Amino acid sequence: RLRGPGVPNTLNRAQADFAPYFFDNGQYSNSGNLALFSLSEDTPVGTQIYQLNGTDPEGQEVSYGLSFDPGSKEYFRVDPKSGNITLVEKLDREKQDSVDVNISITDGRSKVVERVTIFVMDANDEKPEFQNMPAIIDVLETTESGKSIYKVEAVDRDTGSGGSVTYHLQTPQSSLFAIDINSGVVRIRSGQMLDYEKTRTHFVTVIAKDGGGNLNGKEQFMSSTATLTVNVVDAQDTPPFFIGTPYFGYIYEVSAPGSEIFTVSAEDGDVGNPNPVIYSIDEGDDGVFGINETSGSISLLVAPIYLKRELFNIKVRVMQVLNMVVRVVDLNNNPPTFYGENGPQNMFELTMYEHPPEGEILRGLKITVNDSDKGANAKFNLRLIGPGRMLRAVPQTVLNEAQVTILVEDSAAMDYEKHQFLTYKLLAVEIDTPERFSATADIVIHLLDTNDNAPKFSSDYYIARIPENSPGGSNVVSVTALDPDSGPWGEVKYSIYGSGADLFLIQPTSGIIYTQPWASLDAEVRSKYNFYVKAEDAEGKYSLAEVFVTVLDLNDHPPAFNDNFLEKTMVIGAPVKIEAVDDDAEVPNNVIEYAIMKADPDNNIFDIDSDTGEIKLKSYIKSMAIIQNITKKRDCSWSLVVQARDRGQPSFSTTAVVKIDITEAVSCNRAVNNPLQIIGMLVAIISLMVIVTVIISTASFLRNKKSNRILPNRRVRRRQRKQHFWNFRSPFKSSETPKENFTIQEEQQGPEVIVENVNYNNNISNVVRHWPPPPCAPALPPPPPTYVPRERHWTIPTVSATVTTKPKQRPVIDRRDTVNKELVSELKMRLQQKKIHVTET
Repeated sequence: RLRGPGVPNTLNRAQADFAPYFFDNGQYSNSGNLALFSLSEDTPVGTQIYQLNGTDPEGQEVSYGLSFDPGSKEYFRVDPKSGNITLVEKLDREKQDSVDVNISITDGRSKVVERVTIFVMDANDEKPEFQNMPAIIDVLETTESGKSIYKVEAVDRDTGSGGSVTYHLQTPQSSLFAIDINSGVVRIRSGQMLDYEKTRTHFVTVIAKDGGGNLNGKEQFMSSTATLTVNVVDAQDTPPFFIGTPYFGYIYEVSAPGSEIFTVSAEDGDVGNPNPVIYSIDEGDDGVFGINETSGSISLLVAPIYLKRELFNIKVRVMQVLNMVVRVVDLNNNPPTFYGENGPQNMFELTMYEHPPEGEILRGLKITVNDSDKGANAKFNLRLIGPGRMLRAVPQTVLNEAQVTILVEDSAAMDYEKHQFLTYKLLAVEIDTPERFSATADIVIHLLDTNDNAPKFSSDYYIARIPENSPGGSNVVSVTALDPDSGPWGEVKYSIYGSGADLFLIQPTSGIIYTQPWASLDAEVRSKYNFYVKAEDAEGKYSLAEVFVTVLDLNDHPPAFNDNFLEKTMVIGAPVKIEAVDDDAEVPNNVIEYAIMKADPDNNIFDIDSDTGEIKLKSYIKSMAIIQNITKKRDCSWSLVVQARDRGQPSFSTTAVVKIDITEAVSCNRAVNNPLQIIGMLVAIISLMVIVTVIISTASFLRNKKSNRILPNRRVRRRQRKQHFWNFRSPFKSSETPKENFTIQEEQQGPEVIVENVNYNNNISNVVRHWPPPPCAPALPPPPPTYVPRERHWTIPTVSATVTTKPKQRPVIDRRDTVNKELVSELKMRLQQKKIHVTET
């Protein structure tokens, strides 16, 4: 960590904690941060669709999360450890073509949340749906051949080829009808005519078929059918006809004038829509017969006596009666007209603040529309044409006259920063008239600004690099945030905060981040800083961005050895290693290369590993003899000048003198180098010591048990007497002869020892005994004497002996005299011990 003057040492112990982040692998990857990810709507539930993938700069284990907006359907689930995302709800693009998801990654300390949109891709899973079928229509039988009689409409909610619809008839060959494959217009087939008298109703089955598409991995075509019922309307194309012909009538002599002779009956040939008929006599009546024009009843007009013929052949005519309706028709001669408060007006203006509430009525606009015609000629539609769908006009259909109301539909889009004024056209178009008269009026809305925007940085994070030798006050990075609001609301002030911001400052107006004047950057102490920069407007609305600063390492430290003079011992076959340290923070400034600059007495005997610093003999040198043969000397000590150089620019180097003593490996060393052998040796030594201790303890116990007595307390008085001293030599050093292990020197007479019995509990009178002092144990036990045939050498310790070093000059002592003295002393000791034993018993 960088630390300037006055900064507490605790800053050096703080560790930078960088937030984890997602990998952005692009839209064609199945792992990353779901960027531009799309998913087919026919994906089965339970399918693993994606894997969230990210990392933490410090290498901490990360976990993943996934959430939805409140009230939204949760289509996916994520495994926190692996990041695998599974589909848990069925998708339907026709209902929802995209899903907004909040994904998160955390290392336990920092959490990063990103909002992504998953696009739902279409599959051909929808059939075409008829919009106006089934239907029943009436068609005149006189309709011309090839004329259109109906237009079928069907919609497929799929996209692409799966959303295109073509139309077909189920039985096109035998049908009187044909349909256009693309438009769905049904026509009477060319060369065919309808005939009410033959077939009064036709049932036409229409098939709507999509263009096909992929569904569950297969090509799928979907279709729907519906029935169009065509009722043939009878036309007046058939004359009336008589019923029950021929007719015969009889007149009797007694018949009176006016009596009915016979009634004829006729009907209109167009039975579907028959008209009334009237009757009349064309000829053959001689003026003596009459007919009722409506009923067809024929009557006698004169008395039978006046009839001049016996047989009459009368011709009766029947005719249709046609009704005619005369209606006064309104002429469409008045277009729609817009009115304001002062009469006709085609421009309306309004000033208002941006982002009004949705559904609010623009009350400053008072618009009336009128069409002075009558009936269908006065019916028209209203439409508002302009940018986006911010506003809506009601009503949408008007008959004669209406008050026009403008409503806010999209508040967010009415943004001053995007549109300082909005221009719309209000259009009124007649619906069912051939003239299709129309009228327009301009609506201009001037928007006023509000502080509805927070400053926004040009990037969510900034990455900066600065060399470590930069002086205090050096510029690091410039951040930029823009507030699109106008006036003081658009002025931005910058500030920084966070644990890593102590060494930095920011200019409040320009956003330039620079180091503290006293700051000293050192990449070897701390190389990474991160903190937050805040952009705030006049009313406190703000946004944040994160700044990452990397202190670039410069090659400002040369390599250094622990000592400029090093001593090493090399065993033939094993390398020795030297090591230098470079305090620079980054590669290649702290990467060290080693080289032997000079070797004395011979330069061609050593190799050095340039990366590790291991020094070893040339491969052909296997023994000391080879080395001595090369140098012609028995001295196996070398002096090497070794250089350590870093790889930075510029490069620094240092040298050290390495003195190497070369020796050969021995078997003991090889054994010691084996850890198992060392452990085995230690176990054997410990076991031997335990066994010896047990034997000694057992022997002492048995001896004490055998004696089974209590020795009296004795007061010891010492006298000066001549003592014999032991000269002890280490048993591990070889001697020239065995008898040199121990030597005895005659000394002056030591003090006499007087033993007095002071144990008053014993029934023994005070006895004064002269007892030799106990022998002083040597530091180590003497080795056993060496056996020589025909001569037995005795080395007997006495109580007067002491352990001394071997004298430089050995005194001349007769060995026979020494042995005799030792035997006498031993006998005296045994006699006195026996007397004591007898007295006690």
